[in-house]
Amino acid sequence: MSSEPITIDIISDVVCPWCFIGKRNLESALRAWREQHPEDAVQVRWHPFQLNPDLPAQGMTRRQYLERKFGGPERAKEIYARVEAAGRRAGIEFDFAAIAVQPNTVDAHRLMHLAAQHEHQDEMAEALFSGYFLEGANLADAGALAALAQRAGLPAAQAREYLAGGADRDLIEEQDRRAHAIGVEGVPFFIFNQRVALSGAQPPEVMVRTMEQSAQAPAAVQQGG
Repeated sequence: MSSEPITIDIISDVVCPWCFIGKRNLESALRAWREQHPEDAVQVRWHPFQLNPDLPAQGMTRRQYLERKFGGPERAKEIYARVEAAGRRAGIEFDFAAIAVQPNTVDAHRLMHLAAQHEHQDEMAEALFSGYFLEGANLADAGALAALAQRAGLPAAQAREYLAGGADRDLIEEQDRRAHAIGVEGVPFFIFNQRVALSGAQPPEVMVRTMEQSAQAPAAVQQGG
């Protein structure tokens, strides 16, 4: 369809279950797209969004978080039942019970930025989502993050050294503020070809249709669906 790469910008947080579902739905959409347009290159870029920017650096216990957000684990269980059902449809078996810590995600987003510089950003996203939602990994712990970075193709020692400093922290926080400034209120939020925006973990067929729209739309970003 086009000699230029198709760009898909994803604004998300790694502790957002709908973002993980959105990733799986996008993967299904891309498989369908490539069958129809094998000549088209696709570039996926991840951008930070913090659902809980006020959490301390070490995070808080999952129980405390659920009590603060939902009034307790029982109410959370009711709410997450819908998420679990959507996850199963996307091929994800969430294990919310395994999560012991609700983390501040600045360091996880820093790793996403580092991985992008080494062309492993999507692998890093997969490692963080899977580590957190399937294994209960503590994303506020530098050792756990370094292990996930290694899974994504980055040397663990490099990740530990990077996390020990403050590199790119201001950049991540600025990008998070920018996402809010342009009107992103919930994630995942997808922007196709910098032209058409799609909010939420939409089904793969909706994503394919939106990709088609983005190839025809004028340059200004507009809502799709």
